[in-house]
Amino acid sequence: MLKKMGEAVARVARKVNETVESGSDTLELRLEGNFLHRLPNEVSTLQHLKAIDLSRNQFHDFPEQLTTLPALETINLEENEIVDVPVEKLAAMPALRSINLRFNPLNAEVRVIAPPLIKFDMLMSPEGARAPPP
Repeated sequence: MLKKMGEAVARVARKVNETVESGSDTLELRLEGNFLHRLPNEVSTLQHLKAIDLSRNQFHDFPEQLTTLPALETINLEENEIVDVPVEKLAAMPALRSINLRFNPLNAEVRVIAPPLIKFDMLMSPEGARAPPP
């Protein structure tokens, strides 16, 4: 399991570095299903990133590097293990339009505080909902 996580993190780092080094106009980063539990710091250099898919990974903490990306419009964190979300930081993101947090064990505070503070779509499953089997 640790070997798989290490390989996944190495793949992410390579992908991020390739994108940064090539000056690519890559607007989307798809890292779903890679056993990730954190993002490399290099992600915060992707200032033109518009969408990131981190679904079906193993994040327990919200990857806060994402809140520093000014062009980010869409975040997909479906089917992780995230309990708490930095709602105030997300609310301050200028381009954010949608965040998918379905099938995460979000705490009740996030469910109550988030809706009045945010001006984007925040998708959440009903409390206690389980992801469908693969």
